[in-house]
Amino acid sequence: MAEFRRKRKKICQMCAGKSVDYKDVMIINKYISEKGKIYNRRMTGACAKHQRHIAKQIKYARFMALIPYVK
Repeated sequence: MAEFRRKRKKICQMCAGKSVDYKDVMIINKYISEKGKIYNRRMTGACAKHQRHIAKQIKYARFMALIPYVK
């Protein structure tokens, strides 16, 4: 019999109390891929409300030239 492990559901870090700001480049880098794409909710574990907030902060950081558009 093939056993499969069920992955634990990720908990939204922002609901737990941590925030994402466009000035925190180290935190923002956790939410983007090597090529500069924004990870989806399944990868980040964020709720819909906070995923929109994360995307907005990433786009603002790109606009302010803190992170590149494409790596």
